[in-house]
Parts: sequence; C-alpha cells; structure tokens
Amino acid sequence: MADVEHIIGLLLGTEDDWPRAYEALVDRLGPVVDGSGRKHRLKTTRVTIEPFNLRDKPRHSLVIDRLAYWYYHPREWLKKVSMMDDVYLLNSPFTFQSMEKHAAYCAMMRLGLKVPETVLVPYKHPLENSRWAYTAARYNQSFDLDSVASELGYPLFMKPYDGGAWVGVSKIKDSAELHAAYDESGERLMHLQQSVEGYDVFSRSLSIGPETMVMKFRPELPMHDRYAVEHGFLSDETGDEVVTISRLVNAFFGWEFNSCESLVRGTEVYPIDYANACPDVALTSLHYYFPWAMKALLRWTTFCVVTDRRFQVDLNTRQYFEIADRTDLSYQEKLAAYRKLADDYFDTERYADFCASRLAHVDELVYDWVRSPDFDTLLVETVRATYPEHEHDRFVAHFRGLTGAWVADQEG
Repeated sequence: MADVEHIIGLLLGTEDDWPRAYEALVDRLGPVVDGSGRKHRLKTTRVTIEPFNLRDKPRHSLVIDRLAYWYYHPREWLKKVSMMDDVYLLNSPFTFQSMEKHAAYCAMMRLGLKVPETVLVPYKHPLENSRWAYTAARYNQSFDLDSVASELGYPLFMKPYDGGAWVGVSKIKDSAELHAAYDESGERLMHLQQSVEGYDVFSRSLSIGPETMVMKFRPELPMHDRYAVEHGFLSDETGDEVVTISRLVNAFFGWEFNSCESLVRGTEVYPIDYANACPDVALTSLHYYFPWAMKALLRWTTFCVVTDRRFQVDLNTRQYFEIADRTDLSYQEKLAAYRKLADDYFDTERYADFCASRLAHVDELVYDWVRSPDFDTLLVETVRATYPEHEHDRFVAHFRGLTGAWVADQEG
C-alpha cells in the first residue's frame, strides 16, 4: 500500500518564528498510520503569490492562511482551491467580512451572549467616492454624537469596526475625549461600545481546531509580558464558559485558528473581541504557551489531512438561531446546546481518539524539540529580529526562562 503525501501550504506575511517552528515539527513527525494501515506523510511549503488559472490543480491538501484577510489576490486563490479542489483551509476566506467585528458582534448578540452595548457611527470623513455628496445630501441624517455616547454611558470605547492589534482603540471618559477621538478616526468606520468596568480578569483564549488555551491577559503591559503564566485564575465553571464561547464563535463562522477576548466580572463573562483572522502566535508573545500552540496546530492539521476532513464552505447558522430563540432554555442550557454543535462541527470526540491512538508521540516530540539546540537557535534569532541590539541579552534570558518553565512543568 503506497504512502500518501500531504502538502501543507503556509500563506504568510511578515512572520517567520512560528512557521519555522511548525515546519520543524512536521519534519520530525514521521509517518502517521490511518485505520487501514496506510502511512501518511506531511510536508510543508510556503505559498507564493502569482497568476493562477482557475482550473489549475493545486498541490496542497491544506493551507494555513495568515495573509488573505487583507491581501485580496491570495484570498481569491483560497476561495478557488476550496470550492474547486477541496483544499482544507485555516481560516475560511468566505467569512472575512465577519472578521471586521461588526457581523461578529451581531451574530453573538443574536445568540444571546453578553456582548456590551455597541453602536456603529457613520464615518467622520467618508472614503473618497464621486457618489458620496449626492447620497449624503439626500439620505444621511445628522446625529448628536454626545447623545449616542450618553445612552451608552461613560466610560466607553471607540474602536474600528475592522480593527486589530488594538490600533485605533480609545477609552473615552468624557465628551471632549469623544470628539477628539472621532475627529482623529478620519476615514475609519468606528464602533462605540460600553466599557465593562470593575472586571476581575481579562482573558484571551487561543483556539486551534477543537483545542483551546485560556490565558490571563494584561493589555496594559508590553507585549512580552501580556500573557501571564498563571493557572487556576478562573473557576472551573467560568473557564468552561470562556472555552464554550470561543469554540461557538469558531464553529459558527467556520474559523479554526482564532482568538477570543473576554472580560470576567464575578461569574459573568462578556466577550468583547472574538473576530481575529490572524491570531497572535508569536514566540515573543506566547512564550510559555508557544509549545502548546505549535502542538495543537500540528495535531489539528494532521488530523484534517489524514482523516480527509472536508472543508465547509456553507454555514448552517439556522441551527444556532433555533437554540437562541427557545424561551424554555436558560442561558447556561443554551451554552450547553451551542457547545454540542461546536463539538459536532470540530468532530471533537473522533479528534481526541485520533490524537490518543495516532499522535500519542507528539507530546514527547514537542518536549524534546523545545529542549533542543534547534529551538534555542530559533528563540535567539527571533529575539534578534524583534528587539534592538542592546536588549538582545535581556530578552533571550527572558524567553529562555519562560519556555524553560514550560519544560519543567512537563517534567513535573
């Protein structure tokens, strides 16, 4: 029985740390045997951007996309290879509009999640368009920005509807700051959103396939310190709710590589940002959690290609809305029903069995790799590419310490 080779394409922008890590782990993985005894081998390649005939046959079985949320040419290539050639994608290019925050807010409000009250306000300075003046003169209603803000209540946040990496986000305390931020927004379309004051924990959960890591996040600190290495900062029940919300969002939109931010106040979970086409998986950000992310990405991509999992272009949103509309279910009962739909989408039970029976060696593989000179070379070169020369020694020691703590915890 002939071996099967699967080409995993990496569609990348500027990042190089996690792609090198993933490539190294794929090289070390070896053959994976399926239920029939056939051996599957994975191989990586970096996707280049060039003209393509719509009937061209791609080599790839799966593509991890980190570029097409803003670069339209490769986005159209992804759509083509998914529809015409059954290439599996992380993430879906068909729901990028939802990743511009607004549709994601709407969807999760519709499902009853505790999204803070949010208002979309018109452009301060609309994009240049010859039809703008006529439309504005005839149909645009004047509005009182202060009145909108007072209904939400101060403090509040102004943030781009298509934002990312906290760019353009302002915390607004009064009318003067409101107008200053709106004036500065220029040609960006902005949301006003209630602030969740007095929260106890800011959590960021990274989900890859059916696996989720919930991390304590400290947005006020520099990026290398934002993810706290802290366990047990949420109760079991609250932690499970954060995981459920993260996986619900992903299953609903067909995203399989995404992060979700939630504020926890008491026992209440408020999701505030869960539409991230290109979640942070940098070594210098995740540090302690970086080996877990690479392990999850390796396992999920291997599962998808070896089991011939089919990429879903269509979204069956009605099944979620039917749960949302039921008046006989409590909020917790609805979350449980959503979780079941998400587990069905990700084939969670079969995935767990596959990891236990076919990928049991991955834990040791990643452990050995993080302890290897190759990983240390990656760490050092990443630090040198990220920080100014006078900070190299400091940050090499910093990240060696944090990844070393992960190694020690695996040994304990």
